[in-house]
Amino acid sequence: MYVQLSLGSNMGDRSSALQAALRALSGESGITLRSHSHCYETEPIGIKDQPAFLNMAAEIETELAPLELLKVVKAIEQRIGRHKTTRWGPREIDIDLILWGDTVFSSERLTLPHKEFRQRAFVLVPMAEIAPDQIDPVTGATIAELVKGPDVEGWIKKRAKIVP
Repeated sequence: MYVQLSLGSNMGDRSSALQAALRALSGESGITLRSHSHCYETEPIGIKDQPAFLNMAAEIETELAPLELLKVVKAIEQRIGRHKTTRWGPREIDIDLILWGDTVFSSERLTLPHKEFRQRAFVLVPMAEIAPDQIDPVTGATIAELVKGPDVEGWIKKRAKIVP
């Protein structure tokens, strides 16, 4: 199954954290990194008084079930140095599961597609770079269509592409 992820960092060496996340994903059993976007410097959402983020998108292929992948992703975040902070606060690394093919899933720990991705430029712009034709199973719109939506918020500046 192909899965689109959103990765972000706004503490420490942001590029190195994203690179470490890509390498960790590539090194996991049952996960193949298919592609990843350029990095984008982006505006914080929620708590505005914090450093800008570097965000990117990645597409993986996995044999894991959604909650198994979530467990792997959270372990990768901890290995890279993520510490619990306030919601939408600064973080060393953040890896979110955004789309899982045409799966619609909800549990206490995970909602697919990601609940808020349709309004977030920092998710949609990098995803449009690597998966413009991917369809949101809830709205039926492609990522290329969603990124042009009137509700998409946040400034974003394209930066370099990271090599894992």
